[in-house]
Amino acid sequence: MFAQRIGWPRGFAGDLRRENPSLVLEIVREIRNLIPEYDRPMDSLFVSGLMLGVQTALAEFADVVEGQAAPASQRAWVYRRLGRSELAEGRSMDALQSACRLGGRLAWRRYARVARRVGMRPDQMVDLAEAVFTHVDQIATASVLGYAQAKADIGEAHQRRRRLLAAVFDGAAPDQLEAAAEEADWALPEVVAGVALGPGSDWREAVDPRPHAAGFARLPEEVLADLTSANPCLLLPEPDAWLGKPEIAQFLRERRAVVGPTVPLRAAGDSLRWARLARERLPESALEHAPIRCDAHLPALLLLTDEALVRLIGERRLAPLGGLTVKQRDRLEATLLAWLDTSRGTAPEVAARLGIHPQTARSRLHRMQELLGAALANPESRFEIEVALRGRRMLADFARAA
Repeated sequence: MFAQRIGWPRGFAGDLRRENPSLVLEIVREIRNLIPEYDRPMDSLFVSGLMLGVQTALAEFADVVEGQAAPASQRAWVYRRLGRSELAEGRSMDALQSACRLGGRLAWRRYARVARRVGMRPDQMVDLAEAVFTHVDQIATASVLGYAQAKADIGEAHQRRRRLLAAVFDGAAPDQLEAAAEEADWALPEVVAGVALGPGSDWREAVDPRPHAAGFARLPEEVLADLTSANPCLLLPEPDAWLGKPEIAQFLRERRAVVGPTVPLRAAGDSLRWARLARERLPESALEHAPIRCDAHLPALLLLTDEALVRLIGERRLAPLGGLTVKQRDRLEATLLAWLDTSRGTAPEVAARLGIHPQTARSRLHRMQELLGAALANPESRFEIEVALRGRRMLADFARAA
């Protein structure tokens, strides 16, 4: 097209093609040196892809000069794909636009030297400049469209996964859940765990295709995530399998996560509710040991559900100990809990558990019977006493840790 309209000197397209191998190296070198986002090792796949892109652009320009190029609309798919890859690598469009402009300037400088060498007239030089920068504009425009479309696709996929996550945690009907899972291309697992997270900004959701871009890591696609709401959370399918993976463990540790009990898929909302409750009640010092698995602390989780009720049970069932000193009360409560833990064991069994002399244990047990004898004979009362004692111990431990 340009050959017939402009009338380039005969063989000019061939002259450009002979320049292109060294020009490709020059452009790639300058892009890597001047644009930080493109500074990668020469032997990396990324630089290989960059070199291929520059080779394609220069070869197509030679075809344009020769009048043999395909229509711009047909060539645009290559550069739309380039724009999508930029998003996948985590770079902004500014970096790609800068690379296009730099490549265009370097190509024009080299081609202008070739044009002067073959005796090109000034008006032809103007046409050459226009052709070079029109080609660059076409590449940039197609790349921007590809970048924008990829971003829109990501947003749409993200919304599908968010809808699925809400459906799972809200206990949607099986047919609705299956439809949402199919839409999000997510396999429904047998068991799951809801995970309550603390704040953080250094991880992207699994739907984001940028695996290691700009310092961000990526969650596996199997893990559904809401990392941007006021109460960030995850849904872990088959938790025992995923919790053993280093990348998941690292993420949960950094976000001070509490992992809810492993439950059937239909009970995912309960798992998340329990995880959030535990995370809300646990002191910061306890969360430093994250991830904390509720499965390993189900009795404590039960006691955490209503601290006020646990305190009320304690005030009522342990009221007979109210006349003791703090030290006496602590000792007697420890003895009582040891007695319950050993299935109402003998003085030697209680002594072994507490690390005290059997005679000391016998004396405390006698005092315990004096104060609580009737209640200790009733199974329901014993249960409430144990709840009260374990609740007090747990709350005291939390208070000390805080």
